[in-house]
Amino acid sequence: MNKTLKICFVCHGNICRSPLAQGVMESLVKKERLEEIILISSAGVSGWHVGEPPDIRMQNTARKHGVTLESRARHFQANDFKQMDMVLAMDHSNFETLKTMRPLADTQDKLFLFRSFDPENKGDLEVPDPYYGGDRGFELVFKMVERACPEILEHLKTML
Repeated sequence: MNKTLKICFVCHGNICRSPLAQGVMESLVKKERLEEIILISSAGVSGWHVGEPPDIRMQNTARKHGVTLESRARHFQANDFKQMDMVLAMDHSNFETLKTMRPLADTQDKLFLFRSFDPENKGDLEVPDPYYGGDRGFELVFKMVERACPEILEHLKTML
């Protein structure tokens, strides 16, 4: 295995959902000793929170489950598609915004809805934004991410 894969999780502001997915995936990749060949990042379709750490409520939720979030918010740019092998949007709005950044031909094999990998999605492909809600919303998002990330990792292994 000498190929390197780069993936990016994308939500709106890159302070709740996508940094959580990044942290959970980093934990999984590290357990399998694949951190040298699967490089993980996260970003937001907006630049509102660039440079900020993840929302403290998301950090607390992740920590409760043994996951540390160390990323800083960044703004996803159209050029990022050239660098990435896989881009995972956390909801349809983010997905549509990402599609407008690049022609479909450039994103067709790279851009996915995150919950399309959730074995319990039951047709609901949205990861709800917990920002304006309470602790229960952060826990719900954690459970979705916890279910989908192992499936994403298995998909990535087929690409190596």
